[in-house]
Amino acid sequence: MSKKEFLSQLRKGLVGLPNDDIEEHINFYSEMIDDRVEDGLTEEEAIMQIGTVNEIISQILSETPITKLVKEKVKPKRALKGWEILLIILGAPLWFSLGVAALSVVFAGYVVIWSLIFAVCASTFAFGVASLAGILACIMYVAKGNMSIALAMLGIGFVFGGLTILFSLAIKKVIKFTINLTNAMTMGIKSLFIGGRN
Repeated sequence: MSKKEFLSQLRKGLVGLPNDDIEEHINFYSEMIDDRVEDGLTEEEAIMQIGTVNEIISQILSETPITKLVKEKVKPKRALKGWEILLIILGAPLWFSLGVAALSVVFAGYVVIWSLIFAVCASTFAFGVASLAGILACIMYVAKGNMSIALAMLGIGFVFGGLTILFSLAIKKVIKFTINLTNAMTMGIKSLFIGGRN
């Protein structure tokens, strides 16, 4: 792929960003290619080192705030006519309510997911405390000479210790999954505002 083709695809993939941002990214990658060509690489080799257009678009998209994308998307491309302004004003109670409701549902789902994770973390902590309490109770009953209760307490301590370890391992994976899911959702929302993506 030549530099011209690369920059053309990049420009097409960044449609939806403010024009200043697009030009800034195009100039940045153009200079990067030129620097590598000056170092003795061909345009194709320089572009291969930089990465694919889709990777670069994804990286730029991940670094761009959603507010900037929304602002660019809702910015009128032409002056609105009087009847269009009137329809927007008259329809505001409907579209504003639906928008708030949609955002509320998404936010509530997000809060529920993190609340469940927090509840499992609190349960894991409680299991750890119960494990420690069981072992301490075992020591106390051994000191009193009551071996049958001491063994029961030791068993309880080990059971809760095992649950603590098991839940700790699960929590790490669930938190990592939730963070990755959140990032994927954010990228999906951002990609709705970017046109021309492959």
